[in-house]
Amino acid sequence: MIEFITEYISDLSLNKLIPAMLKSTGVTLEVFALVLLFSVPLALIICFGRMSRVKVLSEVTKFFLLVIRGTPLMLQLIFVYFAPQMIFEIGFDRFTAGIIAMVINYAAYFAEIYRGGIQSIPQGQYEAGKVLGFTKTQTFNRIVMPQVVKKIIPPMGNEVITLVKDTALIQVLGVAELFHVAKTQSGALVSVMPLFIAGVFYFIMNWAVSKAFDYTEKKLDYYK
Repeated sequence: MIEFITEYISDLSLNKLIPAMLKSTGVTLEVFALVLLFSVPLALIICFGRMSRVKVLSEVTKFFLLVIRGTPLMLQLIFVYFAPQMIFEIGFDRFTAGIIAMVINYAAYFAEIYRGGIQSIPQGQYEAGKVLGFTKTQTFNRIVMPQVVKKIIPPMGNEVITLVKDTALIQVLGVAELFHVAKTQSGALVSVMPLFIAGVFYFIMNWAVSKAFDYTEKKLDYYK
């Protein structure tokens, strides 16, 4: 059995396969990093819009969140890529369109996580800040936000892990990320081995993300 597996793996030319998949993993990591970099701050803006006392702004933001969270990410990817070309006769390249669509999608989910965290803070915390002579901004930054960060770490961790896997959806626009290359190699080699290797790569990336959030959660244990 061992000899058979060794011969099988050898026939798959792993020496050529692994470098190709490592290169595509770099694209996957780039997508992941860019989406996380832009969606996290954008989510805070959307969250403030959703919680605004200006009813028009709040309702518009609420509708926006409903649309984004209520439609598939794959559909949003296709829309962002093709809609500008059809309507304005201009467009983004495939990679840029994919990043924009994923940033908007994840910002919507992160915004709701932020909102849940902010609304979970007792009103007494705001009153305490006022008693101490803090402005509303100072109260939010120094008293509320540290507690919010502690509360949202677990749900944020879940969404970021999902983001690692959702990077595979950008292949619908023809971007050669990890899963796209794995599928191509799997068809060329008539084997599931490339898909198995891709699964291992995704697992390693998610393991790293999980460990990073576990470490962060432990570091913030003093906020109880």
